[in-house]
Parts: sequence; structure tokens; C-alpha cells
Amino acid sequence: MPSENPVTPAQRRRRLQGLLAVALTVFLIDQGSKYWLIHVLDVPAHAPMHLTRYFALLMAWNTGVSFSMFAHSASWMPSLLTAAALLISALLVRLCLHSPHRFARLGYALVIGGALGNAFDRLRFGAVADFFYFHIGTLGWPAFNVADMAIVSGVGLLLFSTVQHPARP
Repeated sequence: MPSENPVTPAQRRRRLQGLLAVALTVFLIDQGSKYWLIHVLDVPAHAPMHLTRYFALLMAWNTGVSFSMFAHSASWMPSLLTAAALLISALLVRLCLHSPHRFARLGYALVIGGALGNAFDRLRFGAVADFFYFHIGTLGWPAFNVADMAIVSGVGLLLFSTVQHPARP
């Protein structure tokens, strides 16, 4: 990926350290929240837990990707989705290390941390643990987790960065 100003080894090292710090933080918060919700709060046994009129904790196992797309009962599906997440994460690391824009690099790191958090669930449980459920009456947004929030936030930052720094022809 050619650029006007090549990235120096020192810049690449700092960018990699920043990427690892953010991605690892997202991963640990995601996995810590899932541990707490499953083993301490025991949401599976007490769900749904209505915390407000519009928000509840519930246990939802997502065998697919976003909004349960590609949900499949085949035993190989978690492995396929995990492999895809790892491959995409590797590509995002490369893009992150070459991006001159901080918001883009932060966006890549958030997406990577979230993708790895959900991939780890697939390896451990065969599905992704989702808990947070916003609703108005019977209308609700699909349940999600911290990793999902990081992915959505990261994509938002990538879009923002693209608008702020459009590619030149």
C-alpha cells in the first residue's frame, strides 16, 4: 500500500503498541463483562432482568454474525466464522499500521478487539454470548455485547476518518 510518506520502523512500532493496547483492552473488558454476567450475576438463570423500562439483561447465544446472519447449526460454522474473524483482523492490522490518521487507527483497533472477543466466544462456547437488550414494548434491538459496541464504534470512527480525510485520486 504505497503512500506519500512511508511509515518509519519507529512509527510502525508505536502504532502497533497503540493497536495492541486498545484491542487488548476491548478484549479484556468484553471477556470480563461476559464472565461477570454469566458466572457472577448468573444472567442465564435469571433472564430477562429488566433494569429499566427500556433495557434488560438477557442471555442470547448468537451462532451467526451480526443480527444472527449466517446462523447455522453445523458444527464447523464456529470454526469458519473464527477463521474469517482472524483473517479480517490480520488485514485490519496491516491497514492500521499504514494509516496516517489517528481516528482510523483507533477505529481499526476497536474493530479488531471486538472481533477477537467474539471469536474467542465462538471457540469457547460455539456461539457468541449477547446480553444487552434495548426495547420499547415488544419492539427491540437485537441483543449485543461489549465486543459488538466496540465494532460499531470502530466502524463509526473509520467512517468519520474517511469523511475527514477523503482519498485523493
